Amino acid sequence: MTRADVPFVSNLPRKGAAGRFFAPVAGFGVTMRNIFRRPKTEQYPRQKLPTEPRYHGRHQLNRHPDGLEKCIGCELCAWACPADAIYVEADSNTPEAQYSPGERYGSVYQINYLRCIFCGLCIEACPTRALTMTNDYELQGPTREGLIYEKQDLLAPLAPGMLLAPHPMVPGTTDADYYRGDVTQAVRKQIDWVRENRPDDPSLPEVHHG
Repeated sequence: MTRADVPFVSNLPRKGAAGRFFAPVAGFGVTMRNIFRRPKTEQYPRQKLPTEPRYHGRHQLNRHPDGLEKCIGCELCAWACPADAIYVEADSNTPEAQYSPGERYGSVYQINYLRCIFCGLCIEACPTRALTMTNDYELQGPTREGLIYEKQDLLAPLAPGMLLAPHPMVPGTTDADYYRGDVTQAVRKQIDWVRENRPDDPSLPEVHHG
């Protein structure tokens, strides 16, 4: 005897006569409970309600607490994207142009929001938490080209204690120190380096507060 010859026996309880009679219309119960309720209409855009905390909106490229970029140009986000909406080009950091901890950084970063399906697979693939998704859902533009966001459109704004990249890493640290969260803000030697090489940089404390 094969498995195909064994009769299927369900463990579910059998419905009585009343259950079998009302089964065809049981699905209308949800409809009947809601048909007389007052509709809840959101008056967008005059009234903008907050989204859920984990809503998948516009992407953001994050920075380390001293201002260096978290993106290392590995392209894993582009490989994970099922809609082929992400394009990344990597380049090497140099002592004169250190954009991220370690050896590489994302020199070109584009997201095509005409293709993006906001699935979030890209942020799951990112090994450095460089790419996250915000709650911003208002994405529109007069042209198709305007919906292809470049790196400067996606970078997170500078927070207090950050310096605009490029600038050296915190002296005596490695990229692992950055990933562990040991770097908490820009230090004096980094500020002095930026002041020497870019004296008019708006992220310098004197320029920013002056």
